[in-house]
Amino acid sequence: MHKTIVAVAIATTLALGGCSYNNSNNSTETTTQEAAVQQNPLLQASVLQYQAPDFSQLKDEHYLPALELGMAQHYQQILDIAANPAAATFENTIAAMEKSGALLTRTSSIFYNLTGSNSNPELRKVQGIMAPKMAAHSDNINLNPELFARIQTIYDNRLTMLLTDEEVRLVEVYHQRFVLAGAKLTEAEKQKIRELNEEQSTLTNEFAQRLLRLSKEIAVTVDDEGQLAGLSTSAIAAAKADAAAAGFDGQYLLNITNTTRQPVLAQLDNRALRQQVWEASANRGLTGENETASLVARLAQLRAKKAKLLGFDTWSDYRLAPQMAKTPEAVYDMFGSMVPAVVENTQKEAADIQAMIDKTGGDFTLAPWDWAYYAELVRKEKFDLDSASIKPYFEFNRVLEDGVFFTLQELYGVTLKPRPDLPVYHPDVKAYEMFDEDGSSMAIFYADYFAREGKRGGAWMSSFVGQSELLNQKPVVVNVMNIKKAPEGQPTFVSYDEATTMFHEMGHGTHGMFSKVKYPSLAGTSVSRDFVEFPSTFEEDWAAHPKVLANYAKHYDTGKPIPDDLLQKLLASRSFNQGFDTLEYMSAALLDLEWHALDADAPLQNVEQFEANALKKHGVDLPAVPPRYRSTYFAHAFPGGYSASYYAYMWSEILAADAFAYVQTQGGLNREIGMKFRKTIREVGNSVPPMEAYQNFRGQAPTTEGLLERRGLN
Repeated sequence: MHKTIVAVAIATTLALGGCSYNNSNNSTETTTQEAAVQQNPLLQASVLQYQAPDFSQLKDEHYLPALELGMAQHYQQILDIAANPAAATFENTIAAMEKSGALLTRTSSIFYNLTGSNSNPELRKVQGIMAPKMAAHSDNINLNPELFARIQTIYDNRLTMLLTDEEVRLVEVYHQRFVLAGAKLTEAEKQKIRELNEEQSTLTNEFAQRLLRLSKEIAVTVDDEGQLAGLSTSAIAAAKADAAAAGFDGQYLLNITNTTRQPVLAQLDNRALRQQVWEASANRGLTGENETASLVARLAQLRAKKAKLLGFDTWSDYRLAPQMAKTPEAVYDMFGSMVPAVVENTQKEAADIQAMIDKTGGDFTLAPWDWAYYAELVRKEKFDLDSASIKPYFEFNRVLEDGVFFTLQELYGVTLKPRPDLPVYHPDVKAYEMFDEDGSSMAIFYADYFAREGKRGGAWMSSFVGQSELLNQKPVVVNVMNIKKAPEGQPTFVSYDEATTMFHEMGHGTHGMFSKVKYPSLAGTSVSRDFVEFPSTFEEDWAAHPKVLANYAKHYDTGKPIPDDLLQKLLASRSFNQGFDTLEYMSAALLDLEWHALDADAPLQNVEQFEANALKKHGVDLPAVPPRYRSTYFAHAFPGGYSASYYAYMWSEILAADAFAYVQTQGGLNREIGMKFRKTIREVGNSVPPMEAYQNFRGQAPTTEGLLERRGLN
């Protein structure tokens, strides 16, 4: 997501010649480093359209010098703002901060995108070097007493300074950010905050690095193709190619994605292999050289201590204070009200699956590695629906161009056209330009959808360039996923879940690309965690709209649309297995909240025991339905930015379901309602408080009725 420059980092001003990998004083090495910096393309804004990165010129060795020089420049600019002898005004303080740090913003936006999507050992080395420096830089800004005094003065007088509504909003956002960072603490307390932040930054970086190594370490190799019965021919070919690429010639490699549930479990006939795959997934990080259990325990402890210093009972209280939910109790209430119905639905699903196991001759009790496989058999029986018969209607390019892009045009009047002339950071990445209905150019969009080594698991959106009228910048946005690419020369088919995720991520993408805000800190996706998933979840529901489906769900070979009876079965099956889907998500969200509800004086926790207690406490400890993420690979909650915030997906889903239901009363897929959503939600970023923005669109606060309907739980 968009990251504001005020949140990035260094402790001291660095001279140009001091930018080296090992801080050596050797004069020859220093001269070499200076020469490298002088030739660094990152030091100037890209000349490509909208400052899109010129990946053809960028090399790994460019990032560290540019990041360090960028921090030095930014820090000096901040010191100048803080020391300005003139009385504090919006222009000489807040607006000046918004304009500062151009080099650091430019470099970090590119670098941290690549460390997630196209990492390598050199980039990971730089990431490790920068983690504590970035944390320190952030602290040097947020804990600067002279700077905060100016912000406090402006905040106190914001309603009498003839500011625009957006400027008042920006002042309030800045003030809250600085207070929550510790700006009002004593110097001794600030020093403790610095120490906690430095250790947390180091550990979160180490967590992310270990997860990357683990994904390679735990992949399951198979010697005999016969063990892969149930997989399609193309899936087996891909497994063989992956094994060869990893140095296992003549074998087959089953990669493990970053969730407990693995897609391959729905297809493998071999129960022993299913168990092996599931255990590789669920037990990762508990032991071994790349264990993350100790990092989980320590990070939870560090966050609890920081929250206490800042005057909050727990890290959850601290994190939710600026969110829509406001308090952990509000989230617990939301989940608590749903747990009984969700558990009841899940138990019914489990009973159906156990009956299918018994019916097909299985002499065993349902285990986690059985659920997806036998659920497919139940789905086929209940809805006469075979997932394999659906896949030829979901070819990747058709889903993207005739589904995702088609919906954008129908609702918002925009089109995306390929830009093969723009350099990309990997051959699988494609560049597009977005045009508005009047033909005006709006943004550059990068599509990076296929899995590969060096890319972290999951799906996300981010920005290489954030939108800002103040800086005269148009957005440059990227969507990233981990779809398994078919072998060369064969079409890539996606599951229906992957198709909806493509719509979802484009919801984030258009949140960034439609942004029409003056100040970069308020632009695009710079909104609260429990609001940012609302526009994207709203977008994913269009994947099932009959008109949209009819446009993209066409047979790869014949071009014929998906038969109506098959389509109706697909739509009817959408609520199938929703008890499982909802419970595994809720379990993970509750686990996240419980980790971050620990007291500052609590000892380091045993991860496995803590998980068991937390799930039992909330009545979600069903053995066959483990959390979507166990703690040791919970990337959202530990190395990622969703600590105590994973609940936000369901909170946002309440908004999305309510909004989507409202849209259907307004004619459904049409330009008028689409443009209303674009203007009231996507264009305003965080320049309008989230609930106010929602009510500007909907006309009232949301209810949970749409969510229950969406998930088939009513």
